Amino acid sequence: MAAEGGGPLYIGSEIYRNSSYGAWHPLRIPRVSTVTDLTRALGWLPPARFVQSPRAKPAALHAFHDPAYVAELQAAEDRQWVSPEVRERHALGTTSNPVYPEMYRRPATAVGGSILAGELVARGGVVHNPAGGTHHGLPDRANGFCYLNDPVFAILSLRRVGARRVVYIDIDAHHPDGVDHAFRNEPEVCLISTHEEGRWPRTGPLEDRGAGQVWNLPVPRGLNDDEMALIRERLILPVLEAHRPDAVVLQCGADGVEEDPQSRLSLSNNAHWAVVGAVKRLAPRLIVLGGGGYNPWSCGRLWAGVWGTLIGADIPRRLPDRAAAVLKALRWEGPRREIFPEAHWVETLRDAPRSGPIRPEVRERLDRLDARLRVWV
Repeated sequence: MAAEGGGPLYIGSEIYRNSSYGAWHPLRIPRVSTVTDLTRALGWLPPARFVQSPRAKPAALHAFHDPAYVAELQAAEDRQWVSPEVRERHALGTTSNPVYPEMYRRPATAVGGSILAGELVARGGVVHNPAGGTHHGLPDRANGFCYLNDPVFAILSLRRVGARRVVYIDIDAHHPDGVDHAFRNEPEVCLISTHEEGRWPRTGPLEDRGAGQVWNLPVPRGLNDDEMALIRERLILPVLEAHRPDAVVLQCGADGVEEDPQSRLSLSNNAHWAVVGAVKRLAPRLIVLGGGGYNPWSCGRLWAGVWGTLIGADIPRRLPDRAAAVLKALRWEGPRREIFPEAHWVETLRDAPRSGPIRPEVRERLDRLDARLRVWV
């Protein structure tokens, strides 16, 4: 099976359905299973478009991750316990990166999906792996809820099948420090990141260029759809066109929408879908990953709409009963109480647009990057 000619492919697995980082972790919520169920309920995911994700083997993980770290991650899953030394050395068993039953198998499945995605688009096409996007993982440490770094493996997979020049675009609310670590000195891999300024991991300053192909845009709190549209037209698409990539990896983290508890941005899901649609038109090969997203309703709706955008589906004004039932069945327990959805979270897929003024600091930062782009081109 290949993506070329047969339309976009969706990579998934049932391992995500009942897997949780723990009762009070931000990733206690169902995400990939919600997207899979929602797209099926909408009639957007026939069996021919669905691909079962393999699990990456330890030897494959050694292409980026230290073998000793991979072994400790496997051992932690087997034992459901880590020593203080392992916790200190590899950041396993921490509040952010807890021990849980599938702590090796789940991220290894996401990596397997991203490796397979690269192989599926070897001769062109589009693949969506919503379980991917774990962009913080480091070679020998878990980092920011990410035990393994599947975007790195998506890029490595693409390069193995002949995509020499790759553009990695990241519109998550957080900077992709793990991907930056892997490729910042590789001039044929271009990294474009928009992320909330001052937000963990507090990396990715505007001035950082890496080997000349790192384009960071820290954005202020309250970023709105109009500002994101300007960023898309003045940064993301011009850099993409200038780099002339053989393939694109787009990390489409859902934590930049207004309802997400882990950022202070104010986007609607329309902003993400507009980026996906624009990038798709320019990418000879395209892999779209998930990423952050900590409100189960907004995350599920956003990524379902990403898939709808990739296949060219019409977004319904109101969800049919079967699709609405998927969202109505979700439960979100907060630290002190259950959180109940707003009406449009279960009745619609598309948010109302969140327009607003384009602030001077956004224009000024884009001007600085534009000046650099003109010199580069």
